[in-house]
Amino acid sequence: MRDSGFHPFKGRVSRHFGETLGPDAPYLSYFDIRLMKEDMDTLKNDWLTDNSISFWEEYLEREYLNQYKNAHIVLLRPSMSFMLMQTPDPLTLKEALPNFSRTTHIFLPINDCRNPSIAEGGSHWSLLLVSVVDGVAFHYDSLNPANRNEAGLAARKIGQLLGRQLQFLDLTDSPQQENSSDCGVFVCIQMRHLLLRKLLMAHAKEKISMSMGGKSVDATQGRKEMLRIIEGFRKEGERRRS
Repeated sequence: MRDSGFHPFKGRVSRHFGETLGPDAPYLSYFDIRLMKEDMDTLKNDWLTDNSISFWEEYLEREYLNQYKNAHIVLLRPSMSFMLMQTPDPLTLKEALPNFSRTTHIFLPINDCRNPSIAEGGSHWSLLLVSVVDGVAFHYDSLNPANRNEAGLAARKIGQLLGRQLQFLDLTDSPQQENSSDCGVFVCIQMRHLLLRKLLMAHAKEKISMSMGGKSVDATQGRKEMLRIIEGFRKEGERRRS
């Protein structure tokens, strides 16, 4: 999986100029995320890269989550989730991972890749949401039960880090995709809904349902929206440089 940390101009966004961009050409730098042309190509109609999902998490943090100063919610990057699942003793990762001592919820994108030597490996994404305060790990899989074992493993590993056993709930009523390539989009759209419409809108001590049952995910519109957001930041960078 690709490490996406890069920011060449120390500004908010930067643009690579040129008429024709190859797949490895930089497309947008957004804080700690560097999107490549390949990421943009797959975002149009293919399986999302971990880089694209990392951008979405960075976007949700910067544009929304940071406005809620009392929220202690972590959006773990795909590379960190994968490393957590691959490490025999997750306690050895404490220095590399965020400090979860005050965290109430953790979002983890789950990938079914088994071979850490293969970049952008795996064939399916799903979403794990850990409610630390309730001791429950909720799993949202748009091809249920494809990633049930991987998500269960991630829940056990994060439970070891937290020093408590988590109850694993595989939510079989989660929205289901209609093709083989929209799983990453489902992860992104559901993550935003759960974060903005449920967790950040809930009042203190209020019990809320974490089910996505009955909710629909329009993957085509989701892709268009993500592309529009990225293009907006790219144009903003162009204006700042002009």
